[in-house]
Amino acid sequence: MTIQVLAFDVFGTVVDWHSGVAREVDALNLAVSAAEFALQWRAGYQPAMARVRSGELGWTKIDDLHRLILDELLQRYGITHLSETQISRLNSAWHRLDPWPDVLPAFERLKKRHVVCSLSNGNLSLLTHMGKWGGLPWDCILSAEVFHAYKPDPRAYLGVAEVFSVAPSEVLLVAAHQDDCDGARQAGLQTAYVERPREFGQGQVKPCPRHASNTFHSTDLLDLADQLGC
Repeated sequence: MTIQVLAFDVFGTVVDWHSGVAREVDALNLAVSAAEFALQWRAGYQPAMARVRSGELGWTKIDDLHRLILDELLQRYGITHLSETQISRLNSAWHRLDPWPDVLPAFERLKKRHVVCSLSNGNLSLLTHMGKWGGLPWDCILSAEVFHAYKPDPRAYLGVAEVFSVAPSEVLLVAAHQDDCDGARQAGLQTAYVERPREFGQGQVKPCPRHASNTFHSTDLLDLADQLGC
């Protein structure tokens, strides 16, 4: 088995989106549950992308989809006192998410033997700012924006192989979401599922079952580095 490139899902896999978004909602003193607000914001993610896939919306960056969802949430919660500057700042909370504790030490090991890149639906500016915020040492930042195809569209997965001139089977998609792994595998990539039981906050545990279809199953990225001999 030859793996040349590790392509990482980002939200939930590399960074803790729930804590980061809830922190910034809480700082605004909106008199709502910051934890629930963050969950509702994330819940609008897939429906918003579906509007692009269906053709209702043209190609739209995730920053702009996040803003559409945020505007709807503010209306739903009856929050009308925020200035445009405050709303824009809140919308960019997704640029300021912290990596999980295992990420940086694992990346240091993984980079010694593999190319390490992002493969996120997040747009390039978002991923760049996030990388600087969290000190993420990407070898390359790839995004659905590059391919104009949100995962799990095969164009996103196959695009990684094309960028690095390798076979799809030489790319390992690393994700904390089984649907992402399924899409990558159907496109011919290898897959590594990473357990992130606290992705949706400390108040609930996300099930992380093992799927025989994945090439690897790891408890965190340090465990994956062990399995890859890094």
